[in-house]
Amino acid sequence: MDLLEKIRRFESMHIVFWLIKDSCWVLELKWMGLIMILPTVSLAIFLVYKTLKTNDFYINTAIFFWISANSYWMLMEFFNDDRYKSFAIIPFALGIIFVALFYVKTSQKREVQS
Repeated sequence: MDLLEKIRRFESMHIVFWLIKDSCWVLELKWMGLIMILPTVSLAIFLVYKTLKTNDFYINTAIFFWISANSYWMLMEFFNDDRYKSFAIIPFALGIIFVALFYVKTSQKREVQS
């Protein structure tokens, strides 16, 4: 099994954890949602690390920031009366920056190949 196949397997597992975490949020299962942050964020970090030298690094970093913002927002709603959830805009904005970098890098790669 090559690296790309291994990464795809982890991405699929990552999505499952993310969906469980968000389902816990919707169902207001506070402690289960809190627990699900750990495997979700851990896999996001793992995927960033494994794709360091590829263009996928940028999109995986964007996903990491998105999940971080999403997790922070969930925690603020669960445990802090929503007062500080607007700070989630910081990792959301960082995620947007990394998505933009991903598209810049991939378009540059296509131009070089042409």
